[in-house]
Amino acid sequence: MNLTSPKQLSPFCLGLAFLLSVAANAQDPTLLHRVDDHYNHLRTLRASYTEHYTGMGIDRTESGALLLRKPGLMRWSYDQPPGKLFVLDGKYAWFYTPGDPQVSRAPAKQLDDLRSPLRFLLGHTQLAKELDQLATAPDGPNYRITGVPKGMANRVRLLTLNVTPDGAISGMKLEETGGAITEFTFTGIEENMPIPPASFTFAPPPGIPVVEAQPPI
Repeated sequence: MNLTSPKQLSPFCLGLAFLLSVAANAQDPTLLHRVDDHYNHLRTLRASYTEHYTGMGIDRTESGALLLRKPGLMRWSYDQPPGKLFVLDGKYAWFYTPGDPQVSRAPAKQLDDLRSPLRFLLGHTQLAKELDQLATAPDGPNYRITGVPKGMANRVRLLTLNVTPDGAISGMKLEETGGAITEFTFTGIEENMPIPPASFTFAPPPGIPVVEAQPPI
């Protein structure tokens, strides 16, 4: 088999290869700034979400309501399945589904749940410091921001954020290294609404033990 060496490539081909390489990793600093600025002025957020998971022979769709409050508070309340909860109270992350024999708890600093990439919204947002291999691209009237969340490369192959022209995140797609894909779509977004801190407390149901989740490897 005859393989063409780099020295045999025409200047046009070399130039095209360079441009494609640059385009694949291009960043729009103006877009990144809009997203950073949008969420740095955010105090609270309320939205409905749909979560679609495919992988391991599973194709599952769930939905519910998301609450965010700075600093460090997050609550995912599922209506499908009813009663399922994920709560980040600033110190711990709590996971519970009615009917489970236990509640799982993990220190917030050790969290590697697939929802955790949204934690950057709960502090001082700076996407360039949150994502490796950061790139941006137009997507119809909106935009895509892609990258790998820092500290999650062993689990997440790629994170894609769907972003509106004003810098709001309308969707999120996580592609895991094992092939599973989780997509979140956000609708009915309300920002800077009054949300009391008590919305982010969680008390295990009586008689249900709390199990410490294993920290990420």
